[in-house]
Amino acid sequence: MGFFLRFTSCVLFGTSCVASAYAQVSSGSTDPSAPRTRAQVVAELNEWFAAGFNPEEWAHYPDNAEAAALIVARRHGATGSATAVQQ
Repeated sequence: MGFFLRFTSCVLFGTSCVASAYAQVSSGSTDPSAPRTRAQVVAELNEWFAAGFNPEEWAHYPDNAEAAALIVARRHGATGSATAVQQ
């Protein structure tokens, strides 16, 4: 009986480990504090670069970052996606 109890507990523990390893956050999450993938971050940076943000222009840093954030927010507002601009 001891072997069966140990075997069953090992099987339950193993299946819970596998299930938790495959559990993922849905990609359509609306939680802004949810972790993003590398591809999502790269896409956001490309949007900012397309909107005119240039990190090498450090002399105009706050102004060009805010202008790019407004342009990206307007584009997202025009497409109907509800994303918040964090400042």
